[in-house]
Amino acid sequence: MASESSDRKPGSRIPDFYRLSVNERVRAIEARGLISRADASVLLSGEHTLKLASADRMIENVIGVLGLPLGLGLNFLINGRDYVVPLVVEEPSIVAALSSAAKTARLGGGFFAEATDPILIGQVQIVAPADPDGAVTAILEHRDDIINLANTLHPKMVARGGGARDIEVHRHTAPTDGREMVVVHLLVDTRDAMGANLVNTMCEGVASLLESITGGQVYLRILSNLTDRALARAEMTVPLANLAGKGYSGEQVRDGIILANDFARVDPYRATTHNKGIMNGVDAVALATGNDWRAIEAAAHAYAARDGRYSSLTEWFANERGDLVGRIEMPMKVGTVGGPLQSNATVALNHRILGVENAQELAAIMAAVGLGQNFSALRALATDGIQQGHMTLHARTVANATGAPPELFESLVERLIESGEIKIWRAQEILTELREGNGSAVARAARGMDAEKEAEPRASAHGKVILLGEHAVVYGSHAIAAPVPLAVEARVMDSGEGVLLMIPRWGLEQRLKSSDEGFARVLASIIDELELSGRNMTIEVFPKVPRAMGLGASSALAVAVIRALDQHYRLALDDEEVNRLAFMCEQAAHGTPSGIDNTLATYGRMMLYQRGEDGARFQPLDPAIPLNMVVGISGQESLTARTVASVRRAWEGAPNRYQRMFDEIDRLTLEGMHAITEGDTRALGELMNLCHGILNGLQLSTPALEDLVGIARSNGAVGAKLTGGGGGGSMVALCPDGEPETARRVQEAMRNAGYDTLEVTIG
Repeated sequence: MASESSDRKPGSRIPDFYRLSVNERVRAIEARGLISRADASVLLSGEHTLKLASADRMIENVIGVLGLPLGLGLNFLINGRDYVVPLVVEEPSIVAALSSAAKTARLGGGFFAEATDPILIGQVQIVAPADPDGAVTAILEHRDDIINLANTLHPKMVARGGGARDIEVHRHTAPTDGREMVVVHLLVDTRDAMGANLVNTMCEGVASLLESITGGQVYLRILSNLTDRALARAEMTVPLANLAGKGYSGEQVRDGIILANDFARVDPYRATTHNKGIMNGVDAVALATGNDWRAIEAAAHAYAARDGRYSSLTEWFANERGDLVGRIEMPMKVGTVGGPLQSNATVALNHRILGVENAQELAAIMAAVGLGQNFSALRALATDGIQQGHMTLHARTVANATGAPPELFESLVERLIESGEIKIWRAQEILTELREGNGSAVARAARGMDAEKEAEPRASAHGKVILLGEHAVVYGSHAIAAPVPLAVEARVMDSGEGVLLMIPRWGLEQRLKSSDEGFARVLASIIDELELSGRNMTIEVFPKVPRAMGLGASSALAVAVIRALDQHYRLALDDEEVNRLAFMCEQAAHGTPSGIDNTLATYGRMMLYQRGEDGARFQPLDPAIPLNMVVGISGQESLTARTVASVRRAWEGAPNRYQRMFDEIDRLTLEGMHAITEGDTRALGELMNLCHGILNGLQLSTPALEDLVGIARSNGAVGAKLTGGGGGGSMVALCPDGEPETARRVQEAMRNAGYDTLEVTIG
């Protein structure tokens, strides 16, 4: 069982870790105490890598050393403890997928994992005993003699609490000539060692005694890699709310994962790929920690076939609350001491990062990693498919193969995804273009592209935060919203056949069809509305705010695309028409939206908004003094359609009660308008706090949002509340005017707690 002591290093959440340079990542984990200054120095210098002289002593005929990437799996909470997990793997997406899965598991309490005693089996094959039945009886009668002899061969292991524990006896018949075999299993607790040499020595040592007991001849004396007496188990529970996203409800994702796992349980062809995915994570930890990944692989696959048919190592099901539960059980015989740690400096460094106390703790962690990797793969298969998530990471691998310098690398990746040809030859062409001037006329001519098309400017749209009035605004109350500038950009170019939608930063590349779902279907209807369905085009979208976080990303995306279509095809749309079309998108996406998101995205002004029977009414607001705000992002997707529908059901059940709450929100909002125009920041903050209390009473807040609100207030924010639909998403904190250090302190505290942030100043 993994130890539950509280003496641990800082948390395993490091926001935006993937965005940092390698140097910055190393310094970040040094700052958190995960590695020493000396470790940081050898990582940055490359001195930790295996030296040729050391490699020459490890195997025969050495001519060089092959390197593999070493990454970190973040966000792991296992048995109440944080772990940063070192991973050695060359396949893109594994590290990112594991960190994402661990983050999801964390929201449900993390992983719970355990491992049995580290028992390794040694086998002694006795052939042709004179009396096989009598041989079995005699061996069992001499059990203590056999165990005692084995333990005299390794007294230090016995002193550490390990050693031979028991024996088992099995009978077999040779299929070639029918000879009888009696096989003795020596069960040895190897403690923190992998134990192969130790067990082999014990088997050699008891061979003569077994020959004298049985009258047979001993042939093989060797360990078994089917370590089914050293099992590791892990479990994770994911509430439905944490499964929803990308246009799928929690129920849809849960049921899709369960069905995918059921397929693997009954079909060995599917089970092989299913279990390979599990081993993507397990093997990466095994390599990083110097363990025998081949033995772990062999044991896992043999265990998967233990009932006579190869099947899944995991099970996924719904508990009585309807939440998704995943479990894994697999053999896991690993070590934390021995030769590999001494011969490879990077392995020793990885053990320091991981901070495990014994082999059982490591085995439990590896089971949790395997379960997390399985969850991530099944979630992708149950939603957008596995390939879509690989696109960006594959592009990074291809871009890396060109030897692109750091200052051009990210531009190369984005241009490569935009091109639709994620090939090395295309990456080399784009790199040449970037080196010649990042799209100069010479470069455009060289690749035969039209200069005007390449220079197509980007249209933009604003995101939003709601300071007061969300949800009540749907029922006629006022709301105050503020813009988040340049939230989404888009451009349209003539191209190919049909309509190609590309959002490189979200890994999306899709040809629009009438049968599409989600935003793609909405966009197709807008193109029809604008009578552009016969045009061939590529629509490129460049989001600057995260999806489904209550910041108006979907409306901003719609407005940016509509404006890009207007700009490219010279449609002469005014803001009112852009807003109308964007509202159509919002209706398709969210059911009965207020209209405030699309209005903010279109006009980009702070405003007092009210939706009436005769249409939307908005009044621009000009703050008397700048409003300094910090947006805290929970990381849990907020599905506005669901929260709006939930509030509507509650209102329909008790309209008078809920109308009183909406009226109170309206009163607070109108007071907030006066506070803004009069420059009374503290009064506005108090009104935000009161409004958050009502929204929490409407069950729209979440533990993560409450955590962020508490962090903001305790670090000097005068007001803090959820913003937007709730049920996840984001919150907004108002900081005192004239105190820029407060905003910095609030941001730092949120980031230290593992959350992403944005800083927004209005006025």
